[in-house]
Amino acid sequence: MKSTLLVSALMYATLVGTVHAETVTFSVVPQQSASKLARLWTPIVTYLSEKTGHDVRFTTAKDIPTFEARLAEGQYDFAYMNPYHYTVFSSAPGYSAFARQKDKRIKGIVVVRKDSTLRDMEELEGERLAFPSPAAFAASVLPRSHLRTEGIGFTPQYVSSHDSVYLGVARGLFPAGGGVMRTFNNTDPAVRDELKVLWTTKTYTPHAFAAHPRVSEAVVDDIAAAMLAMNDDPRGQVLLKSISFKGMQAAENGDWNDVRGLGIELLADLVE
Repeated sequence: MKSTLLVSALMYATLVGTVHAETVTFSVVPQQSASKLARLWTPIVTYLSEKTGHDVRFTTAKDIPTFEARLAEGQYDFAYMNPYHYTVFSSAPGYSAFARQKDKRIKGIVVVRKDSTLRDMEELEGERLAFPSPAAFAASVLPRSHLRTEGIGFTPQYVSSHDSVYLGVARGLFPAGGGVMRTFNNTDPAVRDELKVLWTTKTYTPHAFAAHPRVSEAVVDDIAAAMLAMNDDPRGQVLLKSISFKGMQAAENGDWNDVRGLGIELLADLVE
């Protein structure tokens, strides 16, 4: 009888674990258009749902400022955010990093048309330059900081996404604009082939995959384990390649101290 009860209890515990699957949102910073992000990331979110048993739902925002406001409000359960975003929103509402791109350091770039005669940043004096948003870390904060440090006057024009920067420069609407190598490599080849990199920033810890503090530790562990397992799963490797990732690695809060050390306060008002 005791043996029968033990087996029944184990079966019930297994059933309860299955029933307690959760529905969670997984948001991605809108560096590119919502349609492109959905095409790239929905298969990854579907993969995580299948591997964890949780209902993981992809979401993003129309632009980076909207994404930032939603992070500040804690609307997303899981979010893939830029390094500066993480230093802000790990403080409040308390997002906690658990993974990042493997063997990766992020660096910003400034692109110009391939037929441009511009050779250095000093020649951008007095120009109107394209950036994704004020707080886009490597694509906007770092190049703008460099220009100002060097005393190069310019007018920033914020155009909502990295792809919009590349398209605007390719069409000749701006002489130059900011981006990052990953989105540059992922942009429409017809646009990318019209551009070249004029300048690159120093390197920093890349984007964070982070969880809101309301998400249970068990669910975070499930998602983290599934993401790290992609490194050794042929299907997972294909999905990672589709977003130009070499792999995933575990992360912790202190990994972004290099970015904290810059003392950027652009979004301080969102978490006061």
